[in-house]
Amino acid sequence: MSAAVVDPVRAVTHMLAHPFMVRAFVAGGLIASASGFVGYFLVLRSQVFTADALSHVSLTGALAALAAGIDLRVGLFAACIAVAALIGLLGPRGRADDVVIGNVFAWTLGLGVLFLSIYTTSGSGGDGTAGVNILFGSIFGLSSSQARVAALVAVATGVVLIAIARPLLFASLDPAVARARGMPVRGLGVVFLCLVGVTAGEATQAVGALLLLGLLAAPAGAAQRLTDRPWVGLWLSSGIALASMWVGLSIAYAAPRIPPSFAILALAAASHLIAVAATARGRFRPRRAPAAPSFRPPPAGHG
Repeated sequence: MSAAVVDPVRAVTHMLAHPFMVRAFVAGGLIASASGFVGYFLVLRSQVFTADALSHVSLTGALAALAAGIDLRVGLFAACIAVAALIGLLGPRGRADDVVIGNVFAWTLGLGVLFLSIYTTSGSGGDGTAGVNILFGSIFGLSSSQARVAALVAVATGVVLIAIARPLLFASLDPAVARARGMPVRGLGVVFLCLVGVTAGEATQAVGALLLLGLLAAPAGAAQRLTDRPWVGLWLSSGIALASMWVGLSIAYAAPRIPPSFAILALAAASHLIAVAATARGRFRPRRAPAAPSFRPPPAGHG
């Protein structure tokens, strides 16, 4: 029995003896937690398509930076944040509009092809490794400085999201009443989309531009299937994303032929499927959310 207890501990100790695994667990865990927070509101506000658009934007921004010979993270974050803000400003009441997103798709994909051509025909783009890392992530390849920046950005994103969570929830559930109460519904929408842009840039480093949508949407979708209580769902979404990241990294380490991005997204998708199956069969009945007025701030000037 002692061997059965010692072996897992020894395996974890051996895994965490590698600096690249420690960096992956710390940075990846914080990125996943922030993705869970942001993803919850993406699903609540029916803006998941926005994350899909920003996955293409992240690819284009990173390729633009590589073509210009600068750090790809500069182009990655600049493009995601700028386009997210533009989507919010052009959409009604700070929300993403499908027509706007469709135009963003066409525009960014066209630019992506251009920048890819420039990068691959230049002297620095011969091996194409950077392009593959953008598409599928390279969380095991994060340097100490990259992991530190990713962790700090993820923490800042989570703090800002939690700080605006209450008014954002009110504006998401009942925008008309929130606007009548004097809340900056449009401004909240634009700020939230900027946070989505930052998170998209972060998630691209962990799971790649092609797969970041799963890290944002699947844990949040599972959480909303399991509970109708917004605050519980918000933290549950973050917890599912964190668990998917850490278990996925462990699987990829134990089975080197399995890419970490695949393992992480497979677990995230599995969590959503399990939640759907559990709620569809009636084995788990989430509690109904309280009425919307319980989330409304008290009216100003009344007392």
